[in-house]
Amino acid sequence: MSSIYWLEPDSIDFPPADLALRDPNGLLAAGGDLSLPRLVSAYQNGIFPWFDDDQPILWWSPDPRCVLFPDQLYLSKSLRKALRKQDYSVTFDRAFETVITSCSAPRASTSETWITEDMKQAYAELHHAGFAHSVEVWRNGELVGGLYGIAMGRMFFGESMFSKQRDASKIAFVYLVEQLRTWGYYLIDCQVHSDHLASLGAGEIPRSEFLKILNREINTDVQHTWHMNWCYQKRESS
Repeated sequence: MSSIYWLEPDSIDFPPADLALRDPNGLLAAGGDLSLPRLVSAYQNGIFPWFDDDQPILWWSPDPRCVLFPDQLYLSKSLRKALRKQDYSVTFDRAFETVITSCSAPRASTSETWITEDMKQAYAELHHAGFAHSVEVWRNGELVGGLYGIAMGRMFFGESMFSKQRDASKIAFVYLVEQLRTWGYYLIDCQVHSDHLASLGAGEIPRSEFLKILNREINTDVQHTWHMNWCYQKRESS
């Protein structure tokens, strides 16, 4: 395969994820829109959007896939120490739109961001529909870190995280993973490798294996609900 698929405007169907390009790794399709039905269809098929403001909407399914099995969460000595300080509080779904805006801010290494205004609006709609969720870390009433992603079945699809203070995004991730493990989630999709995620225990699996897990777990019923404004003031485990 040497070209990508252009999506029909009147259909939310995607080509099979295993038809994605090898170079650039995972590029599958372009076009379409960021409507709620299309985004839900994308995640159900192991596909996610990732593009710049000056590009058409691009859809990806990389191989290999970076994932974290909740039981494989790794806590370094320094992170354990940060968690034991308990000088923070953690909430779920208290400030979703602030989290995604913070995630969209340019990083120190680049002035660019892939979280466009259209992306922020689309994921806010996913949040209001009950699919997208955020985790927030607070110190002295200030939002200092967090993350957001999509929950479907026993899968959580991580999208982005941010830190304004040391280890804040890692603290958010630890609380998310431990809560998902309690609920019986099977897998956290981290999309592509990063040293930050690898330091927390994430690793790579073949896309074919990821898709098998996805097809099995995406429609599995989970016996829990995401509650607004949960607040974890202290963390009992170390």
